[in-house]
Amino acid sequence: MTDRIWLKSYPPGVPADLDTSQYSSLVALMEESFQKYASRTAYSFMGKDVSYGQTDELSRAFAVYLQSLGLVKGDRIAIMMPNVPQYPVAVAAILRAGYVVVNVNPLYTPRELEHQLKDSGSKAIVIIENFAATLEKCLASTPVKHVVLCAMGDQLGFLKGALVNYVVRNVKKMVPSYSLPGAVRFNEAVARGTRGSIKAVAVKPDDVAVLQYTGGTTGVSKGAVLLHRNVIANVLQSEAWNQPVTKLVPASEQLTTVCALPLYHIFAFTVGMMLSMRTGGKLILIPNPRDLPAVLKELSKHVIHSFPAVNTLFNGLANHPDFNTVDWSHLKVSVGGGTAVQSAVAKLWFEKTGCPICEGYGLSETSPSASCNPVTAKEYTGTIGVPLPSTYLKLLDDDGHEVAIGQSGEIAIKGPQVMAGYWQRPDETAKVMTADGFFKSGDIGVMDERGFFKIVDRKKDMILVSGFNVFPTELEDVVSQLDGVLECACVGVPDAKTGEAVKLVIVKKNPDLTEAQIRAYCKENLTGYKQPKLIEFRAELPKTPVGKILRRELRDKT
Repeated sequence: MTDRIWLKSYPPGVPADLDTSQYSSLVALMEESFQKYASRTAYSFMGKDVSYGQTDELSRAFAVYLQSLGLVKGDRIAIMMPNVPQYPVAVAAILRAGYVVVNVNPLYTPRELEHQLKDSGSKAIVIIENFAATLEKCLASTPVKHVVLCAMGDQLGFLKGALVNYVVRNVKKMVPSYSLPGAVRFNEAVARGTRGSIKAVAVKPDDVAVLQYTGGTTGVSKGAVLLHRNVIANVLQSEAWNQPVTKLVPASEQLTTVCALPLYHIFAFTVGMMLSMRTGGKLILIPNPRDLPAVLKELSKHVIHSFPAVNTLFNGLANHPDFNTVDWSHLKVSVGGGTAVQSAVAKLWFEKTGCPICEGYGLSETSPSASCNPVTAKEYTGTIGVPLPSTYLKLLDDDGHEVAIGQSGEIAIKGPQVMAGYWQRPDETAKVMTADGFFKSGDIGVMDERGFFKIVDRKKDMILVSGFNVFPTELEDVVSQLDGVLECACVGVPDAKTGEAVKLVIVKKNPDLTEAQIRAYCKENLTGYKQPKLIEFRAELPKTPVGKILRRELRDKT
């Protein structure tokens, strides 16, 4: 598609194309910000501010420590933490030392964690102690040789840090007992690193920056290979897209972004952390977005300009009695991503803040942003907006031909933010990339005459729970291994709170099998958002003549 009809829908000042080659790597982008904004606050966490200069020093020292472990350029290092200051420090250190970031969901079970560490070939992991017990259960089966242990209060200073760690460990009992002999504490690793100097590593645009794991249609989680140039492109695209409203922030105010989405999710990684780094902004790190009173208490202390979030968070906050304790009058951009924003939520948010939610669209495979509604819009459109600068979207039929305006087809995306492929899975990469370089998303959309796209269905049976992908095949594979289960199938059902919820339908082999046993088993083997909300027992599952389970029929009967 050479005719980009959506360009006429761009706000004034947003370019059709961008020079995404202005940085040789994310390291160059970060080091520019460390120098340029040294005295500014980079991160705010539990009342403690960390400056760009301090982030520079900490990440430099941590990079020296990592290099001392004998790792080689391109080695993968996993990060398994909530939004704490050690996260951005670890990211900067890993990239500066020439390694690859592997983002890990800290709520993973040992089974899920083992798969990701083995698949990525991670040699080291930076993990918060709250989840060390999970690592202990699978460490021996992984290639991980080095463990760096963080604690919630590591970066809060001696007294406050000690108090926070005491409360987390002994009062709230959030750190199950574990044994990881040989693990090194984060602060100790940094202290060791201050005694040496970083070895210069030539990091190039085509080097791998991040392995971002995403569910697979085969039920196996795959690593989307994001190169330095992919993430840089998406940071610059997002900056250009937001510019019509961010330029309205007075020079006397530092552009401040709320980071309530977890940093292991590519949306927060790119549009939160990396974009804030590029603009010299302040990032408010929220470690637990589910604790709405704590979120609002933290936000009440800041002037806020940018808030990327998912529908559930916007909804939860807007309906909370403490909502008005926060001054929302400075808010310039609210970006909704991860999952569809509901019209009632968008309406309420706009009424309460005066700032519309601009729904965007993207995937782990696109670093993530591919399209967004104009930030100057004043009303909810129900669409995923228009393609970002330097990005092409087209809709394909089952034969790979482009469909006409107003007709539905699979959304295919081309742009500098599109991944290099799936980690060590050329077969899976070949399934999603077209000969002319478009990535097939698996989402079915339509485009109107203004170039706005709308998602109407999903080609895959994926379930979207609060912005997280749940693949039925994975759940079915896990549940079918439980004694007493003859057959099972998993579908997504509408849910007012999370958009969709997981429903599990089971045919019993053992009549004594109970729902409680199934839930306990799922809790042990699946992270929270993958666990079934509804469990139903049936005598048989609907199938095709060749025996394939008809998930659609299960959905329709729900």
